[in-house]
Amino acid sequence: MARLMRSRTTSISLLLALAAGRAAGAQPDFSSRHYSIGLSRTAPAFTAFTLDSLGHGDVTANPVLAEGGTNLAALFAAKTSGRFVYRMLNAGASASPVWEVECTEDKLSLRSRFGGSTNLPPFRLAFNQKSRHATLLGLMQPGERRMALPCVLHLPDMGSARITCNVPGAKLDYDARRFVSPAFVSIAFPPATPKHPLVEYDLEVTAIYPDLAGIEKDPRFDGFRRSFLNIFQVNPRLQMLANNASSDIVPFTVFEYSEVALRAPPLAKGLTCLDLVRMTLDRYLAGTKGYGQPGYGKVTEGADIVPWTTPYTSADTYPSLLIAACNYIVGAKDWKWAKTNYTRLADWAREMMETDRDGNGLIEYAASGNYGDRPTAGRRPSNWWDTINFGHEDAYANALAYRACLLFAKVTSELGHKEDSALYLGKAQRLRAAYVPAFLNPETGILAGWRSADGTLHDYWFTFVNGVAIAYGLVDDNDARRIMDNLVRKMAQVGYTNFNLGLPGNLVPVHKGDYAFHNTPPEVHGVPRLEDGSDGFQFYENGGATGCFAYFTVKALYQIGRVQEARRIFNPILRSYAAGEFQGFGPNGLSKDWRDWSGGCHGYEGFLVDSYLALLAVYDEVNAK
Repeated sequence: MARLMRSRTTSISLLLALAAGRAAGAQPDFSSRHYSIGLSRTAPAFTAFTLDSLGHGDVTANPVLAEGGTNLAALFAAKTSGRFVYRMLNAGASASPVWEVECTEDKLSLRSRFGGSTNLPPFRLAFNQKSRHATLLGLMQPGERRMALPCVLHLPDMGSARITCNVPGAKLDYDARRFVSPAFVSIAFPPATPKHPLVEYDLEVTAIYPDLAGIEKDPRFDGFRRSFLNIFQVNPRLQMLANNASSDIVPFTVFEYSEVALRAPPLAKGLTCLDLVRMTLDRYLAGTKGYGQPGYGKVTEGADIVPWTTPYTSADTYPSLLIAACNYIVGAKDWKWAKTNYTRLADWAREMMETDRDGNGLIEYAASGNYGDRPTAGRRPSNWWDTINFGHEDAYANALAYRACLLFAKVTSELGHKEDSALYLGKAQRLRAAYVPAFLNPETGILAGWRSADGTLHDYWFTFVNGVAIAYGLVDDNDARRIMDNLVRKMAQVGYTNFNLGLPGNLVPVHKGDYAFHNTPPEVHGVPRLEDGSDGFQFYENGGATGCFAYFTVKALYQIGRVQEARRIFNPILRSYAAGEFQGFGPNGLSKDWRDWSGGCHGYEGFLVDSYLALLAVYDEVNAK
């Protein structure tokens, strides 16, 4: 009878605990102006976790996943002012807690104590990725889904928490998936062990951004200060920087990470954003393939990816990798790494420039880019804009190749490889001499997107192509001013003024014969069914508005002294950064990273790191006369 009573008492306690756990989700257990948390009553886990690294008190949104089950090994047992305790199931009130949570204004501590049990549960934190594309930023070993400490938990558009541990060499379990329901990013804090009977993790809420004069008290720059790290997302299943924590690794975007990493302050003691770039480059140097390289998708390591089935490497892959490597070397002053990897870096440079098959100075892509020769049946176009028929001589990829040659020439000179330095400086000069004559369209007065193998220019008023060419110095100042005059005038003519959405990649419809085929409706992928492309216009890459690559257009305007025109575009983008308008999903279930010109959502990723490169234009704004 006594045994039955104990059993009933335990069951009632569990039911009460479960009910308390359900109720706990309604109100935070602790809230300050920097963060807010809720705690499960049935397991060591967060039911709510929200940051505001600027301390403005914006801590109401909760991106934490509801508990998908219960772990009754330990129960929430006590609460005092800012201190919470978990004890093992059926443990008495005098028993040592297995987990303690202690909260102050901008710091949260998790402590685990070993009390003899060998089955202590970890402390868990799982985010609904559809609500917030959380990531851990730190170093990982190949094939291991564990993040070394110290590291940073970053919640885009909310802020960051620097995580440290009293145990040297400690690591967090880290995972993310997108092709499951619900999509998630999960973190587990391992408990104490006999070897380490007291383990303490400190999470310090912080805003990590460059120290620029005049931005601290100006609300225009709140998005810059809170979200400077948004471009960095580590995929835990591939242990590399990626489109987001559960998305593809993409070598032709690594140069973007490196440009931001050059300016980033340290993430934690002994950890920088340049370290994340090096970790990613090391994997590519070791032979890992990413989207844009043949073979990507054959080995997935359990990651949710989209394979690259094209038989040739995208034209912007090697330029991007080479720019990133040079930026890392110079920024980190890691000449030892440069010497160790020089042979492979030189291979990238050689493979990049060997695609200049006709010897005119411009690199070329194997696909023709001819009108009607659309990249169907497993083939993709030549660059990041992978639903537009960029091919043969690609103006965007050649701009990156020019910058890569210049940077590599400087690095090879520092390493004492004078012949290689002269070789790549010469290739840069030859490419620049050929660039404007090859791509300037006399009919529009701007640079076309590509010249196809049949000699035709394909010009859809690409904003990013003209921006990157000017920003990277491929165009003389007088030509640059004329080009930007024409581009800004055209933008006004077509009626694009909604700059808070970013910029369209192209200002007129891409015709059907120059757009890749997809078995999706035009409102998702901009697929034109009419020959003039008008039915797909403003959707996705066919003129959709996005933060992606808006940086180059804004940068070009600042660079040629058109400060007011630059601000007219950039200030609304800054406001959208502060409001978190480039991530998440709209009422139609499609994502905000691509919009029509009225603001309707037409993306699918939910978060693209490329949207945040334009944060670098804050430097131009601060330095503008």
